[in-house]
Amino acid sequence: MTDAEEAVLLHTEGRAAHITLNRPRALNALTHAMVRRIDHALRAWEHDASVETVVISGAGERGLCAGGDIRAIYDDARDNEGSASVAFWRDEYHLNARIARYPKPYVAVMDGIVMGGGVGVSAHGDVRIVTERSRIAMPETGIGFIPDVGGTYLLALAPGELGTHLALTGAPIGAGDALLCGLADHFVPRHSLRDFMADLADQPVREAVARHVQTPPEGELAAQKAWIDDCYGADTVEEIVQRLLASNAPAAKGAAETLLAKSPTALKVTLAALRKARQLGPLERVLDQEYRVSCTALTSPDFVEGIRAQVVDKDRDPRWTPSTLVEVADEDVRQYFAGLGERELGLAGSDNATEVVW
Repeated sequence: MTDAEEAVLLHTEGRAAHITLNRPRALNALTHAMVRRIDHALRAWEHDASVETVVISGAGERGLCAGGDIRAIYDDARDNEGSASVAFWRDEYHLNARIARYPKPYVAVMDGIVMGGGVGVSAHGDVRIVTERSRIAMPETGIGFIPDVGGTYLLALAPGELGTHLALTGAPIGAGDALLCGLADHFVPRHSLRDFMADLADQPVREAVARHVQTPPEGELAAQKAWIDDCYGADTVEEIVQRLLASNAPAAKGAAETLLAKSPTALKVTLAALRKARQLGPLERVLDQEYRVSCTALTSPDFVEGIRAQVVDKDRDPRWTPSTLVEVADEDVRQYFAGLGERELGLAGSDNATEVVW
């Protein structure tokens, strides 16, 4: 087996084809080779009449996927000017779009930790299953990056300003809140997952889901939505922080402290990306925008510094440049959205929308 074949296991059971992310020691973090292998499998199964459903899950006990292999991105950005990372994102975002438009039911088992790139290979699917162990997050601002893999598209669609709160703070949410925010569709207890996936081998997805879906545990965000909508409805990150600090809600002040520890540049670019995503329309246009933002972030000091502090040295003490929100000028933010010319991702020009009936 090649490294990619070991890291992404493929097999079929009856009418269902299965993708298993198999790097449990790395919490199934995605590499470029893994992205290509998943994409190749989806292309093949799309035209295989014996495959009626595709299922993605993660090996090990910890979760589906913790995101992209950011240590590899760190090494690439530091030593090779980021060329490998740009190629990785190009293929990854194409995969995200393929999943969203896949013509057969795509079932994502979002058990355990699902972050960053893990959201990209799951939350764009047709049938997104969460369990009592699900912890879903887009924590990119904590490493000087911006939510990508279609994350700004998904979070922009969340009710009110819940998506803004999750994008800026990077806070993880459980099953109930994932359902509320539109990041998941059904709650299935973890002990039922084996039987659920076995049923997919010989039953239509709708019937298998109906047999195992249950009422999810109660989330936290519904009760907090009033102060979240009020505070995060502000036009700037500075005003959001001011409103959070002035709020009577205890959790609001904690959110303000969280924001003040993140990359100021990443916060401002993330807010702009979310607001723009609401106006862009289809996922492909948002992925095109995210690609521009990601390519620019790769050249910024905060991205390398954030990974160093959180993953490499693990001192949890990043030194952001600039270090305060007021120092991040509007022009600094605008440059992240500048066109790339011939290097554009170009997904918005493809006509790949397909209705999935299951």
